[in-house]
Amino acid sequence: MYEDVERCVRAVQSKDARFDGWFFTAVLTTMIYCRPSCPVVPPKPENMTFHPSAAACQQAGFRACKRCRPDTSPGSPEWDQRADLVARAMRLVGDGVVDREGVPGLARRLGYSTRQIERQLLAELGAGPLALARAQRAQTARLLIETTALPMAQIAFAAGFASIRTFNDTVREVFALSPSDLRERAARTRTRQANSPGTSGVLSLRLPFRAPLNPDNLFGHLAATAVPGVEEWRDGAYRRTLRLPYGHGIVGLTPEPDHIGCRLTLSDLRDLPVAISRCRRMLDLDADPVAVDEQLRTDPVLAPLVDKAPGRRVPRTVDEAEFAVRAVLGQQVSTAAARTHAARLVTAHGEPVHDPEGGLTHLFPSPEALAAVDPETLAMPRTRRTTFTTLIRQLADGDLHLGVDSDWAETRDQLLALPGFGPWTVDVIAMRALGDPDAFLATDLGIRRAAQELGLPSTPAALTARAAAWRPWRAYAVQYLWATDSHPINFLPL
Repeated sequence: MYEDVERCVRAVQSKDARFDGWFFTAVLTTMIYCRPSCPVVPPKPENMTFHPSAAACQQAGFRACKRCRPDTSPGSPEWDQRADLVARAMRLVGDGVVDREGVPGLARRLGYSTRQIERQLLAELGAGPLALARAQRAQTARLLIETTALPMAQIAFAAGFASIRTFNDTVREVFALSPSDLRERAARTRTRQANSPGTSGVLSLRLPFRAPLNPDNLFGHLAATAVPGVEEWRDGAYRRTLRLPYGHGIVGLTPEPDHIGCRLTLSDLRDLPVAISRCRRMLDLDADPVAVDEQLRTDPVLAPLVDKAPGRRVPRTVDEAEFAVRAVLGQQVSTAAARTHAARLVTAHGEPVHDPEGGLTHLFPSPEALAAVDPETLAMPRTRRTTFTTLIRQLADGDLHLGVDSDWAETRDQLLALPGFGPWTVDVIAMRALGDPDAFLATDLGIRRAAQELGLPSTPAALTARAAAWRPWRAYAVQYLWATDSHPINFLPL
């Protein structure tokens, strides 16, 4: 979009927050870059240039605006609605792969050479993987500087910088302030959002999103299907444990009118950017609800559902392998039965964690831990037991990879080749684990019942044909169709 200069200028002049994260405005006269909705008086069009990423702005020598804080914009929805190389690479960068494995590790995961990765990212985003990772480190550093009382040396290490000098230089270059100045400025303007980890160990953050956001089905689904010990709804927040690259964490997520409140406890602060990225992905916070709803409103059957509760999101996951296991446990059983099966596995094979604030007790078992389970101890029909053990073996051996970098079409084919994996299981994994915004559950009983009540075709083939008009947002249409039912997944818990 950043190449459409006229459209970008109109967005900046109208301070349109819908475009935050889609592109960034760099001002030639001040050498500052902003989000489109920056509250300052817009510069003259001839003084504006537009860039596809904060990293590209930084590469061009611009520093971040102190008013609109463009580094805190929602992420571009492009990376969650596409399955091409650039989108998969961006999801991996957000998951911290470049910091942990370097550019060679990123290329290895994607199956391309480092030169191909760098060339394609530079062409579309104006910055290579190292620059994109550097921008993310700067954002993490600013977050810790402004919301914690941690020593700067500890922040530098947690944000992924190799040295204190690099940390200081990067912060000054990106924000035009030293780390100490950033902290003092935050204190003066009372923008600090957290308790000191030195006393409580809890980071309190605000996760932005594009409005509107309807939290009912989003949090209702997560709460209604919560696995005891791993997830819970407590005091108006969805809480769960997190398995992370360097350790584990516990997160509490609370829906607020203009943001999602996020309370994080981490065993290793280096996991902060990954934890934030995974929580944003689980809540689908980088979606463009205006684009989604406009497309679905073109159908006269869906239009009243969208108008009644716009901004529905697709509830996703923080762990793709975990979700696939739970999808198999939920085959042809009730939500309560699926939770019971999962809770037994958690108690027997999950890693214990300490939760000082609530009732969370374990991490969900890893595929490697579940591979050691005696199949005869599983309280499920033999055919589903075979499905379960085959999936676990494939995940544990690495023959099946489920992650943010998964190729959607290729992974669908792999799943369909497994015993016991039919269209419903594959599509629900595609929708909620892989993040395919066009996944469609034509065989789901709830969808077929909603379709019949609305006068839509109720057979899978006919409904799939009818749903072609909803593409590429059929996963969101599923949320609106599910919402016609009185199932607890559709309501924000009291």
